[in-house]
Amino acid sequence: LGSVSCLLTKAEAHCTEMGLAPEELIQAKLIDDMLPLNYQVKSATEHSLGAIEAVRKGVFSPSLAPSPDSFSALQDKIKTTKDALAVITPEEVEGFIGQDMRFEFRDRRIDFTAENFLLSFSQPNFYFHATTAYDILRAKGVKIGKMDFIGRARAKG
Repeated sequence: LGSVSCLLTKAEAHCTEMGLAPEELIQAKLIDDMLPLNYQVKSATEHSLGAIEAVRKGVFSPSLAPSPDSFSALQDKIKTTKDALAVITPEEVEGFIGQDMRFEFRDRRIDFTAENFLLSFSQPNFYFHATTAYDILRAKGVKIGKMDFIGRARAKG
């Protein structure tokens, strides 16, 4: 999420530098049948904190709420998500192991254990949406590269 936040910072600076309306990037898509940048960022937050909250409840349903529509609102969504994730303890996450979990959307239901939901559903979805956000910005000419996506490594020492 920190890297996604940095990508948004660079995107906003790109808009200023190029004289673009922020909506040109916020509503940008890779291809017509995909959802825009703001949805990708919202979904990255939902497949991180939203996934943890869902495991706590035992059910995950994708949010149909509107996506934030400004760079500041997107940054606020990321900050709120990061702040809430920072207080989750490893003990709580370990306590999820073996817990029943269900994905529900419209008439679709998929049962999981909590760990399988987090690792085989939400984690891949998180990376898909974060990568798509990166790809949209890169395709629109924002000067970003691989290290902007990867972020700072947590090296030993």
